[in-house]
Amino acid sequence: MADNKIPLKFRLYTAKYKTKMFFKSVKSKLIGGKKMEGFNLKGKKAIVFGIANDQSIAWHIAKGLNDAGCQIAVAYQERVEQLVKPLLGMLNNPLAEKCDVVDDVLLTEFFGKVEKEFGKVDFLIHSIAFAKKEHLQGKYYDTDRRGYQVAQEVSSYSLAELTRRVMPIMNDNGSILAMTYYGSEKVAPNYNVMGVAKAALEASVRYLANDTGEKGIRVNAISAGPIKTLAASGIGDFQKMLDYAKEKAPLKRNVDADDVANLAVFLCSDMSKNITGQVIYVDAGYCIMAV
Repeated sequence: MADNKIPLKFRLYTAKYKTKMFFKSVKSKLIGGKKMEGFNLKGKKAIVFGIANDQSIAWHIAKGLNDAGCQIAVAYQERVEQLVKPLLGMLNNPLAEKCDVVDDVLLTEFFGKVEKEFGKVDFLIHSIAFAKKEHLQGKYYDTDRRGYQVAQEVSSYSLAELTRRVMPIMNDNGSILAMTYYGSEKVAPNYNVMGVAKAALEASVRYLANDTGEKGIRVNAISAGPIKTLAASGIGDFQKMLDYAKEKAPLKRNVDADDVANLAVFLCSDMSKNITGQVIYVDAGYCIMAV
């Protein structure tokens, strides 16, 4: 896309973002990343889908795995390339390629490159979701057929697709993780079709856990409380969700992406070797409250 077709606001944001990420990268190299005490994943390799910028849950998971010694393969969409590339300097010798879960050609090329560069892998992180903005507000029954199909294909079916493609190159006793939200179980205002897609995703986790268990591969989902990310910005009244979650949660606080990353590192480690097919909450206890 020519620069003159990119909104000025986005160009200014990108320029500022690149500078911020440059200094973060320098700092990371000078002082090292956050040490994940008790978790040694040296020699392990992970594929991460879903990084859009430095606020993405997928980015925090990738960084957490990296800091525990894991090598990372990043699959990113072309539209966020300018926001993903500045992050790569904070990872140790990553593999990064454009990919889209609805493009079979790109998927085949990506997994071929991963196999060529990495050989076998140990972990797959699925942090992908999408629904049209107009379907994340108003009435759920106003979701049109194509909008429903898109939400399900990107947010749910893609986990089965990625699992099928990764199985031939995944080591035994590996780990597959997906990201979900409590709106899959209870009605969350404006979550609408995404809640339905996340319910399907969680069911997929259980069936995939059964499919892959014979190789010792675990499949789990992390259900996080509301977190400010690029994807969350499309949900109507998202700030109200944050405020309500903080008020009602037993711990009286919101969670952040690092909380999710900490749990993800645990679920990739051998310390979770007998945990599979589960939806595990990191939401300051919000999900236990009836009112």
